[in-house]
Amino acid sequence: LKQFFVDRGTDPQAAVWLSYALVTALLLATCVAANWITKKIVLRLLTLFITRNRFKWDDQLLNRRFFQRLSHIIPGIMLYHAAGLYAEFPVLQTLMEKGAGVYILLVVCSVLNAFLNALNDIYLTYEVSKVRPIKGYIQVAKIVLFFIGAILIIALLLNQNPLILLGGLGALSAVLMLFFQNAILGLVAGVQLSANDMVRVGDWNEMPKYNADGEVIEINLTTVKVRNWDKTISMIPSHAFISDSFKNWRGMWESGGRRIKRAIYIDVTSIRFCTEDMIEKFKKIHYLKDYIEAKEQEIAAYNREHNIDPSSIVNGRRMTNIGTYRIYIANYLANHPKIHKELPCMVRQLAPGEYGLPLEIYAFANDVRWPYYEAIQADIFDHVLAVAPEFGLRVF
Repeated sequence: LKQFFVDRGTDPQAAVWLSYALVTALLLATCVAANWITKKIVLRLLTLFITRNRFKWDDQLLNRRFFQRLSHIIPGIMLYHAAGLYAEFPVLQTLMEKGAGVYILLVVCSVLNAFLNALNDIYLTYEVSKVRPIKGYIQVAKIVLFFIGAILIIALLLNQNPLILLGGLGALSAVLMLFFQNAILGLVAGVQLSANDMVRVGDWNEMPKYNADGEVIEINLTTVKVRNWDKTISMIPSHAFISDSFKNWRGMWESGGRRIKRAIYIDVTSIRFCTEDMIEKFKKIHYLKDYIEAKEQEIAAYNREHNIDPSSIVNGRRMTNIGTYRIYIANYLANHPKIHKELPCMVRQLAPGEYGLPLEIYAFANDVRWPYYEAIQADIFDHVLAVAPEFGLRVF
């Protein structure tokens, strides 16, 4: 090009600048054209192929713009190799090589960052991701990636060996340890949480110290994100799950039963022995018929064996309305379709207090979902409270 301009009468110095200006324009135009072809043709064909094949993992690479970022490396490579054209201008050639080198390193870091994000997205499509989340490890890999990228860029700009720069950073290790303290603690905690299966995404966790009570929605390097039942978000340090106590309700979900533990208080002045009329009335109750008949035979046999004088109601054994009521509730729960049959179920008396005699129901609903559990519990106590007067009892 220089000779072309000189042969046509152009000043030699001007011919040099014209030729390099023309080469630069052609080079930039070639880079723009290459980038356009890559994005408009190659990437569109690649996107069409990815969206129509039967694999799903490559869709995540597409969603994270992995291929789009990778396409930016082509102009950088072209500029780096074209720097030799400017050999007559060593400073310009050096700047061009270093600039293109820095650009390529930034693009590589961006591409690897997108790849790590896509890798986490692919992993989240599997059920094991709830048991063994890897987002913390992905974040550690990103820290290492950007740290190495920064070292390489600095080494390129200073024309130094990267290993020499890494050796010089040994003196800054204490500062780096202080700077990455939370990340290191989070990494150690994340490994322990994962290895011991202490917390999973989707678990219902309760940690009063941080006012957290809700579902774990994310576990990353430094924090565990909990969506509370009031829809607020609590950000808890990962290491807090190692150093502090918390309650994980996962066992309740896995068992399929949610505990009902509530008492009603009976007015002690309404407790008395059953009369004959009451016993005949109780025999008509479906859940008590077999119990009353068996209990009558048992009590009669006991009283005969011990020669009990029946003229006084305090002699011998007799049925009480509170005891019969307790058996009725127990049989009612045993036959209730919403009570878990493989988990403990009982009705017990607690110590009497200033509010009367507590009669506690201890059972497990077979639906652990909160609204349904509350509905089951409410239905049971609606019935228990409504039938109490039928046994001559008053609820305090």
